[in-house]
Amino acid sequence: MNIRFEYLYRDAGNYKNWGEVVFENPNCVPVIELEKLLVSDLFEQLYFIAESIGLPDLYFPDCNPKLDHGFHEFYAIAETGETSDDSQGRSIEQLIESIKSNPVATTRSLRMPSSPGTTPDRGHA
Repeated sequence: MNIRFEYLYRDAGNYKNWGEVVFENPNCVPVIELEKLLVSDLFEQLYFIAESIGLPDLYFPDCNPKLDHGFHEFYAIAETGETSDDSQGRSIEQLIESIKSNPVATTRSLRMPSSPGTTPDRGHA
C-alpha cells in the first residue's frame, strides 16, 4: 500500500488550503511507525516548510507577507491504493529522510515569501 501525506497551509486569517501527495511504501512500514518518525523532526511535531522538502507549497495567491508565514502543517498520513504522485518519485521513507537531513525544513524563524512560489525569507518576523 502507498501512503497519502495530507497537509495544509493556514494563513494569518485562519483560512486553510489543503494538499496531499501520495508516496510509495516499498518496505510496508506501518502507518503508526511512519507517523512517529515523521513528526519527531517537525517543528512542534507539526510544522514544516513545504518547498524545502520538495512538496508543493499551498500559499494563497493573495498572501500578505507582513502577516502570513512560511509554515505548512502536517495533518495526517494514511494507507491508500492510489498511485504515487510525488513529483520526485520518492518513497515515504525518503520524504522523512529529507525532513531529517534538512534543517531549513523546520526552521522557526521564517516569514512568508514576498510572492507565491518564491523561497521564504529567513529573517525574523
